[in-house]
Amino acid sequence: MGLSQSGGLLQTYQSNYYPTGDAGNYQFTSLDHIINGFLVAYVGESKIISKVNRTDVQFYAMRATQELSYDVLRSFKSQEIVVPPSLTMILPQDYVNYSKIVRVDSNGVERILYPTGKTSNPFAITQDADGVYQTSGSSLVEKSPSTTLQRQKDTITTDPYADDTTDIDIDNKGRRYGLDPQYAQTNGTFYIDYLRGNIHFGSSLAGQTIILKYISDGLGTDDEMVIHKFCEEAVYKWIAYGILSTRSNIPEYIVQRYKKEKFAETRKAKIRLSNIKIEEFTQVLKGLSKPIK
Repeated sequence: MGLSQSGGLLQTYQSNYYPTGDAGNYQFTSLDHIINGFLVAYVGESKIISKVNRTDVQFYAMRATQELSYDVLRSFKSQEIVVPPSLTMILPQDYVNYSKIVRVDSNGVERILYPTGKTSNPFAITQDADGVYQTSGSSLVEKSPSTTLQRQKDTITTDPYADDTTDIDIDNKGRRYGLDPQYAQTNGTFYIDYLRGNIHFGSSLAGQTIILKYISDGLGTDDEMVIHKFCEEAVYKWIAYGILSTRSNIPEYIVQRYKKEKFAETRKAKIRLSNIKIEEFTQVLKGLSKPIK
């Protein structure tokens, strides 16, 4: 039976908590709660900030969430798709950058894909028989898909381990002459067309299960605007520094003090969220010490 405490944070019985699908959210606090807490603790008479608009606090709180999401907070998301015949995947709406793209094999093991810089999807201009550019009004007519993209899709992947593979085939992939490590694997490749918002995959990945692991700025939806409690103090310092650094009547030593505190709290949060466990770390070190025969 769960325990409910009057005035405490835990007011939910266990029988109501587990079936709701809301498990694990106690480790986070909402951005709105952060803003309210900052106004109570940092703003008022005889405090470091005598007066501030809530809008200003909200702006710096959201900026702190964005900046901390990139390398401190656990803001990584993932999407799994089966690669369609078009060999493309649309970038998620809240996509900022990818952390890893993998192919899932028949055993559920993730095989990392590597980006290729040897192809692209350029703006292809439609030309007539004489090579003159075709226009519509004042704009050039674009040919879609581009010849480069179409040829990349039509490529038949060569098995690098087959006995009948010719030297030329292997050389085109960089697998025998001038070996390039990013192509010395058979997991597949991709490239991102940022202009059109698509990820293009190699022809060998058609019908394969792909997982995109990407970084979000943490501001996608209201439910996503939460802060891990390990990082709560860092957000307070970010907001304080942001407000103080833009005011003309604040002494420079105060601004520098909060700049240092912001840096220190961010570093502390990053260490806490790195989730290093001494037992797991010890096992990794034991593996590194094994002799190679």
